[in-house]
Amino acid sequence: MKFGLRNVSFVYPQRTGSPWENTVVQVQKAEQDGFASFWLMDHFFQLPFHGPVDEPFFDVWTVLPALAMVTERIRLGTMVSPVGYRNPALLARMVATMDNVCRGRFNFGFGAGGYKPEYEAYGYTFIEKGSVRLAQMKEAIQLMKLLWTEPRATFQGEFFHIKDAILEPKPVQKPHPPLLIGGVGPKLTLRIIAEVGDACNLWGPPLYFREQRQTLIRHCETMGRDEATIEKTTYDLVICAPDEVAVEAKVKRLTARGRENWMALVGTPAQLVDIVGAYQDEGADHLCLEFAGNDPESYELFVGEVMRHFSTVQD
Repeated sequence: MKFGLRNVSFVYPQRTGSPWENTVVQVQKAEQDGFASFWLMDHFFQLPFHGPVDEPFFDVWTVLPALAMVTERIRLGTMVSPVGYRNPALLARMVATMDNVCRGRFNFGFGAGGYKPEYEAYGYTFIEKGSVRLAQMKEAIQLMKLLWTEPRATFQGEFFHIKDAILEPKPVQKPHPPLLIGGVGPKLTLRIIAEVGDACNLWGPPLYFREQRQTLIRHCETMGRDEATIEKTTYDLVICAPDEVAVEAKVKRLTARGRENWMALVGTPAQLVDIVGAYQDEGADHLCLEFAGNDPESYELFVGEVMRHFSTVQD
């Protein structure tokens, strides 16, 4: 089982440095504590669910290369970069450069996008129809894969094109960094993952995970692909305390809407051991975890009393 840290906020309780200095401490601590991966969101400002929209929020593509310079083993990733924010040929160059900077430790999370307020705030055109954004995402993947593997690449699609384009140096990882496609839409997104993805990011409790995985398996069977070749990651929020009374108090303090059905990893350490075990039984390979409010106690309890029960994989 791999454990990843999904760092959704650059505000860290009980730390006194700058947001950047504290983020360096966070990633180095995650590496020391056995996390296999460290993920940042590709958004222009904080999402209301995670914190105040005006809190400090770094640009992911500027910060990740800098974090590569202060780490040695932990993999670094975007979760996820929307297709609508950058020309895919430019994005392919950014991915290849990042993979060289971090010496082959990059995981590329890519998606169709969908948070309309930041498109409007930053002057981007938001395409309302999700199926069109997904078609753009799939076409962008085709274009980027050509740039990552061909000496000169030409592509003419409905949305994007390149002609005799050169991208050097190529990514360190061959044929390219692992491509995680965000989203769990059963008809289109999971089908695209079955066709061109290296990893998925399922979410919700283990029973939700099972349902989503079964849909992915059916798409893989249709495509003639072995579903085992797709890494099954999952995203969840962690709130942990020594006893149930303290858990409920922490839920009230750290969440705006209280405990929701999709939040699986809320409980005492013993309860979370059982839930992580259930994910493992359902075929999860890599748990990508957000610690609500960057709560230090939840983090320490999970690392010290939950992760130790599992054979962690760090590469």
